[in-house]
Amino acid sequence: MSDTARRDFIQGALACGGVLGLGGPARATSPLGGAQAPGFYRKRFGTYDVTILNDGVRSFPMPDRFVRNVPRDEALGAAQAAYMPPGQVTVPFNPTLINTGSKLILIDTGNGPVPGAPVGRLLANLAAAGLRPEDVDLVLLSHLHPDHTNGLKTADGGLAFPKAEIRAAAPDWDFWMSDANMARAADPVTQAYFANTRRVLADLKDRIGTFAWDEEVAPGITALAAPGHTPGHTAFAVASGSDRLLIQSDVTNIPAFFLQHPDWHVMYDYDADQAQATRHRFYDTASAEKALVVGYHFPFPSLGHVERTGPGYRLVPIAWNAVP
Repeated sequence: MSDTARRDFIQGALACGGVLGLGGPARATSPLGGAQAPGFYRKRFGTYDVTILNDGVRSFPMPDRFVRNVPRDEALGAAQAAYMPPGQVTVPFNPTLINTGSKLILIDTGNGPVPGAPVGRLLANLAAAGLRPEDVDLVLLSHLHPDHTNGLKTADGGLAFPKAEIRAAAPDWDFWMSDANMARAADPVTQAYFANTRRVLADLKDRIGTFAWDEEVAPGITALAAPGHTPGHTAFAVASGSDRLLIQSDVTNIPAFFLQHPDWHVMYDYDADQAQATRHRFYDTASAEKALVVGYHFPFPSLGHVERTGPGYRLVPIAWNAVP
């Protein structure tokens, strides 16, 4: 092709491209999206509906002793292998809502209102799921850490779930609401937890009841002893028909760390050795039963199965399904 023919061909192609939208003046486009889709996921479980409600996700610089018993570089390597932001750790928060047909039961309440933070989304996602706070009949607290209790209050200090009965695990309530225990606390993290219980729960002492381990706290829902993360930390077993669901609460924090490495000790565990023993016991049961597991800090929608692999375990997430 001669230079003149080549030039004519290119000019013709550019002219056609302008007509077809392949070139020429820019056309108007849709604005960039600024918000994520609502974070709820519903699954039918026997005759129950189980809805996972996302309260948000935090990424933050990894503290020096985030994992107490391994070097920080090794912990950072686990974060890098999980594609977390460089030098940071990412933690999701996912409370569970169970509709038994006669009761609407919320297990844990998220971080509560935190202005400008990427968390505190529980009430918005509850609304997106077609439910109102006043629809909740019972709130169960697996333990009294802030990211599980602070959602009891609204931004103005009112009750987020005004008609709900509220119950906490008796061993945890007794420990965290003890002024003598608070006076003995030496670790700054533990001191902060004690301070938070006074700030959020002190005026609810007469409204919050307790439950015991092995108690059926609602139809088909049994409280399971899972101490270590806190003295009264509780998991839950849900049974409906032949289906069985294990709500692990904080038996482990992030799967990429403490599920794959169950002998690692996260800085938030009150009794790290006991928490380690609980992890092995809980996950050995879950893997043997091939039970469906809900993890509060698992990636949304935080539902999957746990399998043993070598000295640790791995999470096998369920496939997203548009039909509950």
